[in-house]
Amino acid sequence: MNARRMPTSAPRSAVSPLRRHLSWLVPVAAVGAALAAVAYYNRPVPLPPVQAIEVVAQYPHATDAFTQGLIFVDGELYESTGHYGESRLRRLNVETGEVLQEVPLHRRYFGEGIAAVGDEIYLLTWKEGTAFVFDKNTLEEKRRISYEGEGWGLTYDGRHLIQSDGTDRLQFRDPASFEVVRTLHVTDGGRPLPYLNELEYIDGQIYANVWYSDLIACIDPQSGRVTRWLDLSPLKPPMADSEAVLNGTAYDKASGRIFVTGKLWPHLYEIRIPANKP
Repeated sequence: MNARRMPTSAPRSAVSPLRRHLSWLVPVAAVGAALAAVAYYNRPVPLPPVQAIEVVAQYPHATDAFTQGLIFVDGELYESTGHYGESRLRRLNVETGEVLQEVPLHRRYFGEGIAAVGDEIYLLTWKEGTAFVFDKNTLEEKRRISYEGEGWGLTYDGRHLIQSDGTDRLQFRDPASFEVVRTLHVTDGGRPLPYLNELEYIDGQIYANVWYSDLIACIDPQSGRVTRWLDLSPLKPPMADSEAVLNGTAYDKASGRIFVTGKLWPHLYEIRIPANKP
């Protein structure tokens, strides 16, 4: 069959004015959409507000305590301290600062954050990849758990242990297995927030000390977004040691009291966060 070959494209005169118009419109629309997408993803993200705090009470705190973790459980205050050869887990009298009981770690361990789960206290170590589990009532060691990476802060949200490692990352761990079940990256105004340190879980938010900062970040545990900052700079004592920074937040869930202190600070403070006050 000697069929006539059909043209692969229509003659120039056969292209309609509408089609010629669309041939220009489509690329322009694509460029416009791309620019709109860039503008959307680079749009300014509102910065969270900075909020002042009020001091309710001031208590003595040991000036040799390089505070790494602080928790308030069943009416008692517990503190973990750092430095090789000086790391300890302590039970304290809140009002006097007296050490009621303490257990030292071996000199090869640098103590870090702590969290209570039931009748047990978990204690991280900095670079040793070991978490200690103590009986809350006797402070006797019950077991040790191995994990990867550095340990900084630790808290408990009622379901998971939440761990910081000095980056912008928070790891949610199953208390039974210590396996990571979720990872959350924290942002401040749309940017990663590194140096997350000591942690506390208060009223559905994660309160994080930020290394070398006088501020506490309040973090949404679902989005990782900082919702507000707490300014604790008025509490910082005049210290010659540059390592004597804000680090330590404890929450008394029964009464709603919040306690804060710092490494080597002479005082522990009970603070209040005024409602809706920027």
